[in-house]
Amino acid sequence: MPPAPKSANPSTPAEIHRYFEVALYLLVLTGFATLASTGGLGVVTVSLVCAALLYRGYQLATERTFLIPERWTTFLTLAYVAFYLIDYLLLSGGFLNATVHLVLFVMVVRLFSAQRDRDYYFLAVIAFLMVLAASVLTVDSTFLLAFGLFLLTAVAAFILMEMRRSAKTATVQANPATDEQSHRRMGLSLVGISPVLVIFILLGGAVIFFALPRISTGYLSAYAPGGEIATGFSDEVQLGRIGQIQQSNSLVMHIQIDGDPHGAFDLKWRGVALNLFDGKTWSNPHQQHLIAPSPEGRFLLPPFPPPGARRSEEPTVRMIHYRVLMEPVSSNVFFLAPIPRTLNGNYRAVATDSHGAVFNLDPEHPITRYEAASDIGQPSPAQLRAASKVYPPAILLTDLQLPPLDPRVARLASAITTSAPTNFDKATAIDKYLRSHFNYTLQLPRTVSPDPIANFLFERKQGHCEYFASAMAVMLRTLGIPSRLVNGFRTGEFNDVTSQYLVRASNAHSWVEAYFPGYGWVSFDPTPGAAVEVRSGWGRAMLYVDAMASFWREWVINYDSSHQYSLGQQIAHHGVERYERLRFWARRRYDGMLDAARRTQRTITRSPGRWSIAGICATVLLLISANLGRLWRALRVRRIAAKPDRAPRAAATIWYQRMTHALGKRGWKKSPVQTPREFANSLPREPVRKIVSEFTEHYERARFGDSPQDASRLPELFEEIAAAARSAARRQMLE
Repeated sequence: MPPAPKSANPSTPAEIHRYFEVALYLLVLTGFATLASTGGLGVVTVSLVCAALLYRGYQLATERTFLIPERWTTFLTLAYVAFYLIDYLLLSGGFLNATVHLVLFVMVVRLFSAQRDRDYYFLAVIAFLMVLAASVLTVDSTFLLAFGLFLLTAVAAFILMEMRRSAKTATVQANPATDEQSHRRMGLSLVGISPVLVIFILLGGAVIFFALPRISTGYLSAYAPGGEIATGFSDEVQLGRIGQIQQSNSLVMHIQIDGDPHGAFDLKWRGVALNLFDGKTWSNPHQQHLIAPSPEGRFLLPPFPPPGARRSEEPTVRMIHYRVLMEPVSSNVFFLAPIPRTLNGNYRAVATDSHGAVFNLDPEHPITRYEAASDIGQPSPAQLRAASKVYPPAILLTDLQLPPLDPRVARLASAITTSAPTNFDKATAIDKYLRSHFNYTLQLPRTVSPDPIANFLFERKQGHCEYFASAMAVMLRTLGIPSRLVNGFRTGEFNDVTSQYLVRASNAHSWVEAYFPGYGWVSFDPTPGAAVEVRSGWGRAMLYVDAMASFWREWVINYDSSHQYSLGQQIAHHGVERYERLRFWARRRYDGMLDAARRTQRTITRSPGRWSIAGICATVLLLISANLGRLWRALRVRRIAAKPDRAPRAAATIWYQRMTHALGKRGWKKSPVQTPREFANSLPREPVRKIVSEFTEHYERARFGDSPQDASRLPELFEEIAAAARSAARRQMLE
């Protein structure tokens, strides 16, 4: 048999100490699970700490004890300090990760060596610090669930910690309970009260959180993942970078378009445009220009609408307004639908370049949430076919540049467009050719070809969107058509629960923009389209999970003064609306009651006799209904009193009350402090005292002995008592 658990202190009950150790272990376990769920720890670290925690849990379950001697803890700590330098310089490669490893090591050592109160307090502090670190490393909604579990174990642990402290400092020691049921009741009480306290803590915290004003400065974006997204939307992008981004399925942003509850749009969300190509890398050498905000706080994006122009008269204009909620992806690019006109958000410095990309230059406010309006109207094919071929000098200077190319590229472009009379037809022909003669794949080549475009067109004949777009842009330039590469995202899956589009890293995309004088840059997408994913079953359930995550990011992580103002407006609006509805409802009911009263008055006036009888009957029915319970109890009492042998106990009570009531009317009242026998002996006259004494004996046997025979005697004795009381009263009057 394993040894019984020993108390840490002779004055602390063993069961309290055991429950405390289990609660503290669960506190550390949930703290580490919260930290591990962020994905910020390595596989080796998670595996080693999990193994240690599982072994400690096995010890607690089997009531076994293994403690590291104190001298060994000092030696191990000093040894790990030396290892910390190696971890910092060679293994982790960073201060944050190496420090987290050090803290986890100290936690494991302390978990197997805790004997004093300060050791337990230290473990509780370490658990809290792990949750705090998790809040830095993640913005996911799973943190709320993990934090709720941590809070539950923390409440139980601190309750038990206070019980241990009180037991140790108490001057009067209670005898410890020895039965198992008392220990089980204590555990059940603890399990019952902890969730209640946690619910009240969360509710109170929610009220304080939403009520107090906050200023959003981003959610610690320095630790945010997604560096690969940033490198795919910088001023210089190598071929294959977008394909690497597409390997991930992580969520990048939520987009909600006003007036679009069913997902009717299939848009591209423009990031950066690149116009210089050296054969392997696209780049954008253009400088960024700051945009001054308008007095309303909006940023007007060029090209600005001409003064006094009536945009609604232009047939190609189609304005949409949308909101974007970005995940932390370490990118300073605003992803916007073409052609962006306005941008609104909590950003102090916004810039744009000559290619239409919009950048955030405010380091204190990373991109999290913004609103924008875009013109998604496109010129018709007839308009583009009739476009001029005279290009502005700046366009000819920057957007026709080509590196040394394989001669086959120009010959292929010429062969594809032989029968195309206009530049628009040539662009359309190249677009259709690439779509129909090449295959789409995300399998990137193991080695980079010296000429990736020629390798794609004439040897590999398959690739991802970046190769399709680069090939089309290069072939257009060989034909004298200005073109450029655009990196961004395609519209992803539509979540009809939140009316939001879910854009993932796998939706990263490259396409082509060609220039047409008089109409500007027009988009072409030569990449073969992918099938639209339809959610069902478990996938459908994940849409609800995404809706919860979206709410968490929007109203918790990014909650600031603007959200508070919006929430206050909504509450005020709904409050006024509900008040008006209630007032209108009450007014209608009041008017209806007045009309009914007038109709009733007219009807009663015409036939008063009939309505008087009806009123009397209604009054009688109301009185009967109001006293129905009393009448039922009176009938029940009469039934029991009539046949006392069927319910001796109840009948005895009824007849004794009747007897004392009858004597009370004759002047012999029973005091509440008197027993039945004392009352019988206190009566002054015979034969009343004798009969009441006999009645009391039968009453007690019927009431406490459940005797039917004694109960049957009570009505007869009651009549004798009543008669004797009347005779005694008459004699008293004669005397």
